[in-house]
Amino acid sequence: MSDETERHRQDNRSPALHFEMVRRKPTALLAGIVTDICGYREIWPGHFRIVEYASLTVPLVISFAEAFAIGLGRDPGDNDRFASFAAGLYAGPVVIESFGGACCVQVNFTPLGARQFFGLPMSEFKDRMVDLDDALGFEGIALRERLGEARNWDARFAIAEGFVTSRLAEANPLSPEVAWAYRTVIASGGRTRISALAAEIGWSRKHLAAKFSDAIGIGPKTLSRIVRFNHALSLSKRQEDDWAGIAADCGYADQAHLVREFPQFAGETPTALAALA
Repeated sequence: MSDETERHRQDNRSPALHFEMVRRKPTALLAGIVTDICGYREIWPGHFRIVEYASLTVPLVISFAEAFAIGLGRDPGDNDRFASFAAGLYAGPVVIESFGGACCVQVNFTPLGARQFFGLPMSEFKDRMVDLDDALGFEGIALRERLGEARNWDARFAIAEGFVTSRLAEANPLSPEVAWAYRTVIASGGRTRISALAAEIGWSRKHLAAKFSDAIGIGPKTLSRIVRFNHALSLSKRQEDDWAGIAADCGYADQAHLVREFPQFAGETPTALAALA
């Protein structure tokens, strides 16, 4: 097993843990582009359901088996089946279900990394799953075939990483202004004022929002709200402060402001989320 590879095989004696997940950190060449690469295989019949809260990850999923059922902000219906796809940013909870036969490789991109890799406006990916063929064309089809024929996770990860690296070599550079503004929002925990960002760059707020939509898929205000929500969620898990203190630390106007924001991004109130932890 590679030192860079973290493997975790769930204990079959537990009915809720009947899958294999293998995760690898990307090479230094992909720093800031790819956060991690995962291999996932269900090894026992069952109905798996997870809810992912609003995040800043753009996943590319290449499936070799049964499709996932995915609903944005709701439970998935019979027609919400997706096998190989890329998913843009969504400012809400995502419900993912599978039924014991899923197997895939997932490459998780940063928003800026996704813009470079796909070479398309990320507004085209916003709030939706885009089929692999539409996102990558024939290259995606060939990638899926190579990954499906590989003998093990290490081989699949090497193929996926090589594919991403090769495609990035031909990518157009990002707007330095948007990249700077994005990183500033992240570093501030979502507390930077959008008007200050625009003024620093010398753009209008409208122009900044348009450039963000192209590069990331969402505007800087929504980005800031998601960053702030995730910061608050992270602090709540430490159980070192109450919700009023967390709201103050994260830049919410008050606790009521925080309480209003959580249902949009998590589908639950702060109290309900704490009970689920």
